[in-house]
Amino acid sequence: MGRASPLVLVTLVLGFSFATYNLVTMIMHNRAISKWVEDDANGGIFFDPVIKMPENVRKPKNARLPFHVAVTATDATYSQWQCRIMYYWYKKKKDLPGSDMGDFTRILHSGSPDNFMDEIPTIVVDPLPEGLDRGYIVLNRPWAFVQWLEKATIEEDYILMAEPDHIFINPLPNLASGGFPAAFPFFYIKPADYEKVLRKFFPEEMGPVTNIDPIGNSPVIIKKDLLKKIAPTWMNVSLKMKDDPETDEAFGWVLEMYAYAVGSALHGVQHILRKDFMLQPPWDFEIGKKFIIHYTYGCDYNMKGELMYGEIGEWRFDKRSFLRGPPPRNLSLPPPGVPESVVTLVKMVNEATANIPNWEA
Repeated sequence: MGRASPLVLVTLVLGFSFATYNLVTMIMHNRAISKWVEDDANGGIFFDPVIKMPENVRKPKNARLPFHVAVTATDATYSQWQCRIMYYWYKKKKDLPGSDMGDFTRILHSGSPDNFMDEIPTIVVDPLPEGLDRGYIVLNRPWAFVQWLEKATIEEDYILMAEPDHIFINPLPNLASGGFPAAFPFFYIKPADYEKVLRKFFPEEMGPVTNIDPIGNSPVIIKKDLLKKIAPTWMNVSLKMKDDPETDEAFGWVLEMYAYAVGSALHGVQHILRKDFMLQPPWDFEIGKKFIIHYTYGCDYNMKGELMYGEIGEWRFDKRSFLRGPPPRNLSLPPPGVPESVVTLVKMVNEATANIPNWEA
């Protein structure tokens, strides 16, 4: 397993310049003329980038365009148990009808192997030099992708960038269309609200800040060659944002998400926004035809099934309760009245932990 040279990192970090961007020749979008449309290929509703998706980038209905599933992770117990559950459900859904999932890689950016190399397909890459992340661990994510894309042999033409706290609930097709990646729109990513800050990284000659999609890097399905172009820019923008006190304060824990959105926009890339890509309990109630559960939020309820967000519930599931060790097997199910999404999440965690060997190791 090769490692990217530190010299490459220094060159990327110090070489940040708008003049040096090799911008991809792609359609620059205008939100003012866009509209919601239906994707006949798989029935989803999305924000069409250019009024109507160009026919030459629409995939045939029955075409299978596999994507590689990639998740960045650390060797912390908290990250490990989430990756084990994610990988269990990846294997359960991968070969079902409707799935375009290809191979799987955990990109371990701790710099050395851990105990799960034989259980989960893994490549080890280096973390950022000590102190560069300033305690913001997710700054290692773009640098991990830069190294992986440089060194790994990836058979698929597309990549899904995922996170450890993702669970596949339905077989996931390739939602991208040619040069248009697919992404989930986050309600709290609002480029228009931060124009003054974003202009430090997205100059006026690149167009309005509404050219920046309301997304993070995950979940995103994107062509491999396109991600290779975006990833160094994403990394540079992340580091520059973290180094700027005003930007760091404005974006906080979502800084790296804004960095990916800006980095891709600097390359003229627009994403198909798929609200059906993912659901986030407890705010999303029903599973429906969505593809991924993202369990980033705590789920706290009283025994009447009423949400107690911001408080410790009489019944709760919060991944942060298990920072130092994995959740035990056979977690109690939520009380009656709790949304389907939360019940399904706990049942899927229980199934995974019951079937993964040596779960509490």
